[in-house]
Amino acid sequence: MALAEAGASVAIHGSRALPDATSQMLTAIGATQLSLVGDISNATVCSRLVEEVVGHFGKIDILVNNAGTIRRAPAEIHSEEDWQTVIDTNLTSVFRLTQNAGKHMLAQGSGKVINIASMLTFQGGVSVCSYAAAKGGVGQLTKAFANEWAAKGINVNAIAPGYMATDNTEKLRADADRSRQIIERIPAGRWGCPDDLAGAVVFLASSASDYVHGHILAVDGGWLSR
Repeated sequence: MALAEAGASVAIHGSRALPDATSQMLTAIGATQLSLVGDISNATVCSRLVEEVVGHFGKIDILVNNAGTIRRAPAEIHSEEDWQTVIDTNLTSVFRLTQNAGKHMLAQGSGKVINIASMLTFQGGVSVCSYAAAKGGVGQLTKAFANEWAAKGINVNAIAPGYMATDNTEKLRADADRSRQIIERIPAGRWGCPDDLAGAVVFLASSASDYVHGHILAVDGGWLSR
């Protein structure tokens, strides 16, 4: 929504169904849009999605790697199936989509890649070992791609959201003790909301960030500073 409001034509994506709710919000503000569907844990889907965007709009200027999932279990019983699901969705898809979109960006000599990292890019977390591993990897992938592509006109950066009120944190927010502990550590004194990320993504997608490469921008209410 923030990118569309800033003037971008946007392709939106759902894993199993078209993202109709988002599409309706975009329609309400008159945004140029394309809706896509596919499981990005599949390598073929990652390639297809990029090609469909390029085929529809003629090019791709901005890629936001925002898909994610989480599995919670103590490390000693964290299943390999859950491990693989999280790694495929949260990390391997970032590599594949960036690689596929990057080929077009390299050919045109410009582009912005924005990965969604996490507080667990910096910290280990509890009972989310696969998520922590994936988000740690996202931070390193961001730097690795930036090192290779910065001189070629492509900016690769990441946003690390703090504790956000989304579906992924529903169980945490429902746990009164854990939610209280989290809020007590956040200097801003509240959970974040998706709108808190709007300015960061527009900045990293715009020419204002042309000299920003390989950076992980924390939008966390001050969590990391405490």
